[in-house]
Amino acid sequence: MKKRFIAGVTCPKCGALDTIVAVNNEEEKALIRECVACGFTDRISTQVNSPKELDTRVSPQKSEDEAPVQIVKIIE
Repeated sequence: MKKRFIAGVTCPKCGALDTIVAVNNEEEKALIRECVACGFTDRISTQVNSPKELDTRVSPQKSEDEAPVQIVKIIE
């Protein structure tokens, strides 16, 4: 397990800035946050709360059939 500091985060217990270490636990599929100043620990599930990519106009479409058809009318 590789520990890494998270910049700009304050500890919810002691309020210290830049003291939170994140550890990615692959076995439990969780992210563990730990404060090196006061010892506060927190566990966040990465399986349930996995972020989803937002749909944009440059996002790949699922298939060509699902892409909306747009009719363009050129006015001279």
